[in-house]
Amino acid sequence: MKIMKRVAAVCLIAVMCISLAGCTQKEKLKLFIPGEYMSDNFITDFEKEYQVKVIVEYFDSNEMMYAKFSAGDSYDVLVPSDYMIERLIKENQLQKLDKSKITNFSNLAGEVLNQAYDQDNTYSIPYFWGTVGIVYNHNVVSKNDLEAEGFDILKDTRFKGRIYMYDSERDSFMLAFKQLGYSCNSDNEDEINAAYEWLRELNTTMDPDIVTDEVIDGMINGDNDLAVVYSGDAVTILSENEDMSYFTPDCGTNRWYDAMVIPANAENPELAHKFIDYMLRDEVCTDNTLAVGYASPNARVLEEMTGEGGEYEDNEAYIPRVYDKDEIFHDNEKLRRKLSELWIKVKAAN
Repeated sequence: MKIMKRVAAVCLIAVMCISLAGCTQKEKLKLFIPGEYMSDNFITDFEKEYQVKVIVEYFDSNEMMYAKFSAGDSYDVLVPSDYMIERLIKENQLQKLDKSKITNFSNLAGEVLNQAYDQDNTYSIPYFWGTVGIVYNHNVVSKNDLEAEGFDILKDTRFKGRIYMYDSERDSFMLAFKQLGYSCNSDNEDEINAAYEWLRELNTTMDPDIVTDEVIDGMINGDNDLAVVYSGDAVTILSENEDMSYFTPDCGTNRWYDAMVIPANAENPELAHKFIDYMLRDEVCTDNTLAVGYASPNARVLEEMTGEGGEYEDNEAYIPRVYDKDEIFHDNEKLRRKLSELWIKVKAAN
């Protein structure tokens, strides 16, 4: 009988401890986001305001994110790119947003809304946006030549051995497609082969440095005269080196959007909505764009950053242009695999 009472007492204490632990355990939000793509402040501030815990994981590419997510990992908020969002929508892997819970939706600029990958923003809320262009040393490279040659400036032998190319099949083939007058989403075999030959010739005659994030420090240091760069990285380069400028040719380029989405299997969609709404606040968008350099989706912040006295007032890379020949990438897994295969051949051709 004594043993039974002691067991009962121990069980009661255990239940009380579990109950107390349950009362003190913080609600959690799991965020999956590209690395080095956010301010150091907003996660801590969000946790304090809502008395929650944010668990952050980072990915290097949309494809890596997709592989991990598809393997069964659960997240409350993802931040993929436009074409990947399009894929996730097709596969019914995202849930529709409850706009009534996103009270700061009206803060968004018109240029970031209702894009082809998610018309009416049913599933996604823009996080950052930008273009792919050329950063160039304007003391060495003439803007007149850039305007005349477009992306063919990357094949101008005057700059041999002084060029950075980004190690990305999607972005590299985009340059060739646009320069040749094709869509960057072309899956026409003849056009793909023509783009391949354009890139192969560039690599064999120009001896470019094919890099990733090294392009930022390289151009800040003035190591090369031309570089293919994402606009947000260009913002950083132009801010640090006054000899550099940013150019996007008339043939068009890629205009991209990264956006916040809630997976269909999210464990805490209610908190996910709060997080997305929080990320659209003026002060949070300001902090984020100052930290990262990419264009904010917030209309007031865009105006403030580029207006008189704004941090990016004279930085031509900050606000992406909206131009009819610029295109968003679309989901086409067959094309992606083909370009990946050909990009390996391009890099091997030397």
